[in-house]
Amino acid sequence: MRTLTIFLATLVLSGLASSQVTLDYWLWDANQLEPYTQCAADFQEANPGITVRVTQMGWGDYWTGITTGFVSGTAPDVFTNHLQRYVEFAANEQLVDIQPFVERDGLDLGIYIDGLAELWTRDGARFGLPKDWDTVAVVFNAEMLAAAGITEEELNAATWNPDDGGTFQNIIARLTLDANGNDGLSDDFDKANVVQYGFTLPGSDSGGATGQTQWSHYAYSLGFAFNDGMFATSYYYDDPRLAATLDWVARLINEYGYAPSFAEISSLGGNALFTAGQTALLTDGSWMIGFYDDNSPFDVGFARLPLGPEGRKSMFNGLADSIWVGSRHQDEAWSLVRHLASPDCQRIVGASGVVFPAVPEGVDLALANFEERGLDVSAFTEQALEEGGTFLFPITDFASEIASIMENAVASIFLGQEPAEAALTRANRDVNALFR
Repeated sequence: MRTLTIFLATLVLSGLASSQVTLDYWLWDANQLEPYTQCAADFQEANPGITVRVTQMGWGDYWTGITTGFVSGTAPDVFTNHLQRYVEFAANEQLVDIQPFVERDGLDLGIYIDGLAELWTRDGARFGLPKDWDTVAVVFNAEMLAAAGITEEELNAATWNPDDGGTFQNIIARLTLDANGNDGLSDDFDKANVVQYGFTLPGSDSGGATGQTQWSHYAYSLGFAFNDGMFATSYYYDDPRLAATLDWVARLINEYGYAPSFAEISSLGGNALFTAGQTALLTDGSWMIGFYDDNSPFDVGFARLPLGPEGRKSMFNGLADSIWVGSRHQDEAWSLVRHLASPDCQRIVGASGVVFPAVPEGVDLALANFEERGLDVSAFTEQALEEGGTFLFPITDFASEIASIMENAVASIFLGQEPAEAALTRANRDVNALFR
């Protein structure tokens, strides 16, 4: 009888111990909170000994919390990681190399869209499993477009160059109106009294080191490149083609009056200005499709990026989930990462119509969701499929330091404080000094 009692007590205690395994999972995108909460719930149901606490916080607070957590020992077990960040984290030995787990479990990485899984590897180590991908397109207010007599076909066929802005700048000018109803092409246009801007930068910053949604697509359509590829040890921010691009954006803001001041963009955010009906166009990423559809009190459309001298170019990015090296439950954390990157979870994410998942069947579900909502998102998918239509997010060491240097430099250009050539020459020198 005593033996049976000890046996039963052992079972109870082992059950309590397993039920006490709690994993913290963090992500920054509020739009993805619901589908990933569902994925976490499904994981818990399949693993009753594990509880997953899902936390979402805004971009700035998120990365502060992650980096502070690494130091204080309070970082989440699993977190959504970014290509710009993981190299630095891995170099500081803050991430678990999951390649041994992948090999142990015989995980088929071929389920992911070509190239995504490889973005998270360095020197034989792997620091995340992919969860989605994205490209950039033009977002437009359909009512403003129609009022200006501009067709979607005209916008989709727009051309761009840094000298006169091409037909794209012409469209922006026609969409810009002053209080007297004059558009930006009129001799009577009053740039000091604008009531509707033709264009704005998205978000609330200059794009810093990457200009992912702000300006990288224009610069790359001129032949610019950040560097020589993954893990490069020098940058080309002093390229005249980048300077010409940023000077063009600055002219839209400060000289022509076709865009809000950079101070206003920084304060209110280009996304908010667009959904408030104060601006007609902006460029943004595919992860924001649902945001614009849900928050705009007018019909929203998505058009191709303007055609530059070297074609249409969009940054291609993809997120992944990583494991903190300080997690006390790395086996369980791996199980969660594997589930979040599985077709089961990616189908849930795809069906939610928030992002394009990393597995093709998830993408198909996302496209079906958008179609049901009457949204044509082909501007994003055609860009991804176009030969030579994408370029990688810059992936190198010193990402945090580079971001700080470049944010200050590009902001000074958009504020009209100095020309791009001077700001970028100085910034590029400081960036490349990091690698020496």
